Parts: sequence; structure tokens; C-alpha cells
Amino acid sequence: MCEYCGCRQVPSVGELMDEHAALMDEANRVRQALTIGDKKLAMQRLNRLAGHLQRHVQREEAGIFTALRDMGEFLDELNELETEHRQFHGVVTALDASSADFDAEVMRLFDDLGGHVEREDLGIFPVSVVTLDESGWRLVESEHTKSPTFLLDDAAPADQVEGE
Repeated sequence: MCEYCGCRQVPSVGELMDEHAALMDEANRVRQALTIGDKKLAMQRLNRLAGHLQRHVQREEAGIFTALRDMGEFLDELNELETEHRQFHGVVTALDASSADFDAEVMRLFDDLGGHVEREDLGIFPVSVVTLDESGWRLVESEHTKSPTFLLDDAAPADQVEGE
């Protein structure tokens, strides 16, 4: 994760980056469950991650993505990132723990997710900091207020799921 440009110091961007870190931590916990051969635990953790990812995507698209789109900026990159968001959702919902390819499909999903997160953290987020104007940031803040981060509402520790 980048710490050089200062975009993390913009609260809404920093929060989205923190969500990225939490999502990747959750992905690692799914990997750990797969490593010990516990597909049931892997699916529980994957479902938790999928819920968090869905909330994150909604905040990201309604906030920074919409504000950049309203300015007519970086439309091709935004379209690609949004397409990837839909693809992640489709892959997660199609996963079948009983499939012989389950572990490989999950690992491929997480590799893709890692690349996607990097493109946002090192690309679209820094660009938003230098591109968005006051009205764009008002939109971002408004959307983030409507849909608070999942990092604030977790009752269970991040490394646990119900039944663990």
C-alpha cells in the first residue's frame, strides 16, 4: 500500500484504503482455512468477506467513482474497475466448496482482488485527491455518511466468524 503521496491523509480515501487492507486480511484468513483443509470455515469467512466487499464497492462507486465520473475524468479506468467489481461478485456467488477446483478458484479470485486493490490504491485514489473539487468531495462525504464503513460495525473480531 502506498504511503508516499499523502492521499491516505484524506479521511474518505484513507478509510477506503483501510477497508482494502481489511478485505485482504480477510482473504488471507480464507486462505488459512483452505490450507488446513477446512472448506466449511473457508466458506464462512468468504461469505463474510463478500458482504464486506459488497458494502465497500457500493461506497466506492457512489462516492469517489461518481464524483470523478461527474467531472468526466478517468472514465475508461472507472468502467474497468466497475466491471471488475461485478465480476468479483459473480465469481463469489458461483463458488462451490464441493468443486474440485474450489481452492484454485478462490486463490485466483484473491490474486485478482489484490491487483484490483493495488490499481485503486496506487491509481484512482491518488488521482482523485488531485482531481476532485469541493463539490466532488462533498458528494464523497455525503455517500460515505449514508453508508458507513463496515470497519465500524463488526461485533466479532475480524479473525472470527459465527460458529468459530
